[in-house]
Amino acid sequence: MGGILQELQTLIIQTVHFLPRAVAGLVVFSIFWLVSAVLKYTIQRIGDITALNKKEVFNLIGRLVKGVLIVFGTMMALGKMGINVTAMVAGLGLTGFALGFALRDVLSNFLAGALILIYRPFKVSDRIIVTGLEGIVTDIDLRYTTLEAEGKKILIPNSTLFTNPIQVIDTQK
Repeated sequence: MGGILQELQTLIIQTVHFLPRAVAGLVVFSIFWLVSAVLKYTIQRIGDITALNKKEVFNLIGRLVKGVLIVFGTMMALGKMGINVTAMVAGLGLTGFALGFALRDVLSNFLAGALILIYRPFKVSDRIIVTGLEGIVTDIDLRYTTLEAEGKKILIPNSTLFTNPIQVIDTQK
């Protein structure tokens, strides 16, 4: 019976010592979460009021910033609680590298789409030629640009548009 009471007393003492670190960790995480939400909202509002045609780019940037800040805040909060996060940080680095390598085509199309939406080398209703394909641009999103030609719909990956010469034949005003 005395052993159980001693174990219970030790558990209570450890909990009392850990409680301030746990509260500090939660406060740090809450601050990062709040800042990430405010930054995401601000970036999305900038996308709403700018003259750019597509606000999806700003929505994406806002989500990315929020995600990165929450991951960083989680690591900081766990470190504040006394948990050794060096192995987790190394694991995140390796995981990021592996995912980046596995999804390099998707990411290159995605980044090319964002840059096309920002720089606007052509716009919807322009007639373009790229890699021997010709058509009228009907849609530009973050992954593909859609052309229509002779009753066919052609989806061209944005990385192809970004890395190959584009000939804009007809510009609609």
